[in-house]
Amino acid sequence: MLAANRPVVAKDTSGIVEAIRQLRVTRDGAVKARTAALNALGGLIVTAPEDLRRQLTARKAKRARARLCERLRPDLRRLREPEQAAKAALWSLARRITELDGEIKLLDQQLAQLIAEAAPITINRLAVGTGHAATLLVTAGQNIERLRHESSFAALCAAGPVPVSSGRTDRHRLNHGGDRDANRALHMIAVCRLRHCQRTRAYAARRTAEGQTKTEIIRCLKRSIAREMYYALIADLLSQPASPRPPAPIVSVTCSTGPIGPTIRS
Repeated sequence: MLAANRPVVAKDTSGIVEAIRQLRVTRDGAVKARTAALNALGGLIVTAPEDLRRQLTARKAKRARARLCERLRPDLRRLREPEQAAKAALWSLARRITELDGEIKLLDQQLAQLIAEAAPITINRLAVGTGHAATLLVTAGQNIERLRHESSFAALCAAGPVPVSSGRTDRHRLNHGGDRDANRALHMIAVCRLRHCQRTRAYAARRTAEGQTKTEIIRCLKRSIAREMYYALIADLLSQPASPRPPAPIVSVTCSTGPIGPTIRS
């Protein structure tokens, strides 16, 4: 019955945040493909014929080895020979890595342009890069006003404290639910501020003197950063021009015995 009386507002997919999400999905796929290609190249180098392996392992970094592989010129008439086949395979992987590098660079430029337009206030916060801002934008959604309070955003980012008090021990732990990408973005912001922000370092020193562990301090920082990001995103997204939205769908909550609540419009 509670579900029938609590309509859920879905994310708006008609604005700039949806465009950012689509580009991020494509970029993430390109990064994964590049990592897979680098790993495959490393494996082929290990199993390559001895002369070729000795030539390529003169470089230690994977990227340097990929550049060497891109210079290989296999004899396509002798592909039956393992050395020539290895050269052809390594050259193909090296070219793939180069093409993916270019694709990722282009997507980064497009994302930076959109994020600067969608969240100028957010990206000016300390230690908040375009990648972090994009993640938090996608988590919040274009219609961030559906999150009625900053605690709702913190819970969505898995930054809300979970009480685990026992007896005379009063403490909280990290929330293992929510959006893990957003939680990782908050974590990286907190770690960066612990390294470079004097105010954050002073806060950590004070909490350490009070007996708090590093994990508990970072949890508190993530909760505070989630609050800060919520109000920055509110300021950014509510200033965006309204885009035409399709009519809201009609949702009816039912169970196996029939409707259990009124038909509602989300």
